[in-house]
Amino acid sequence: MSESRLFVGNLSYQTMENDLHEYFSQAGVVSSVNLMLDKFTGKSRGFAFIEYSSSEEANKAVEMFHNKDFQGRALTVNIARPKEDRPPRSGGGGGGGERRERY
Repeated sequence: MSESRLFVGNLSYQTMENDLHEYFSQAGVVSSVNLMLDKFTGKSRGFAFIEYSSSEEANKAVEMFHNKDFQGRALTVNIARPKEDRPPRSGGGGGGGERRERY
């Protein structure tokens, strides 16, 4: 995982990638912005990953923007951690207990 990649959370659901690119460019050269979208609705999930050209710029961005207001929300900004391996989710219903036939 790159030390130049940031996790940005607590975003407004109206925030667009270009808004983030413009705002975070104040700390340095933004290589990419990846706003996470819900795969069913296409709407923002309220967080994004932003990559800088260097770890120095990423650290500067954390200092500049963590807990700062952006579009009415206090941002969470930190160096992105690697995605953890998780067991696959098992499908299936909840409810527990036995099924009973109705007569």
